[in-house]
Amino acid sequence: MSGSQEGRRVAFLVAPEGVEEVELTEPWRAVAKAGACPVLVSTTAGPVQAFNHLDRGDEFDVDRVVDDVSADDFDALVLPGGVANPDQLRTNERAVAFVREFFDAGKPVAVICHGPWTLVEAGVLAGRRITSWPSLRTDIINAGAEWVDEQLVRCDCGPSILLSSRKPDDLPAFCDALVHELRAREAAL
Repeated sequence: MSGSQEGRRVAFLVAPEGVEEVELTEPWRAVAKAGACPVLVSTTAGPVQAFNHLDRGDEFDVDRVVDDVSADDFDALVLPGGVANPDQLRTNERAVAFVREFFDAGKPVAVICHGPWTLVEAGVLAGRRITSWPSLRTDIINAGAEWVDEQLVRCDCGPSILLSSRKPDDLPAFCDALVHELRAREAAL
């Protein structure tokens, strides 16, 4: 294998406001550097407002609206965190269904920080092992998953690979694991 991910499309699903900027931009750069095509998907068209914790960050233009795409259009899904971001996504039926499609299709999903709230809503965590920001622990356990406090968790006990990390400090491991999964998927095809 050449190591190129040319043609691979990775959806980054975010709400119109509240995504943690570094949890969007660092995995995005890693995916692009690996030669894949990151695609910003949101619930509405136009720019999304990112945050650096509680402070406004940069705006990013949406590439596709979740109503107009399906998991069939992509090879993997990334769910960045930020408290407001997944809280908005989990109340959008189409966003939740879009997430569920990746699990049903057996495609890799990578989630960080507060991002697992959307997975809880999608009902895809039962029997899984996952990490997150610590405040999500009870929600994740109540969804039937095993919550652990680790930098990176790779769970392959379902139809799809689930990668998870706790916080921005974990981004180097998270990004490396994401790129590794994309390369492994390419090699398997």
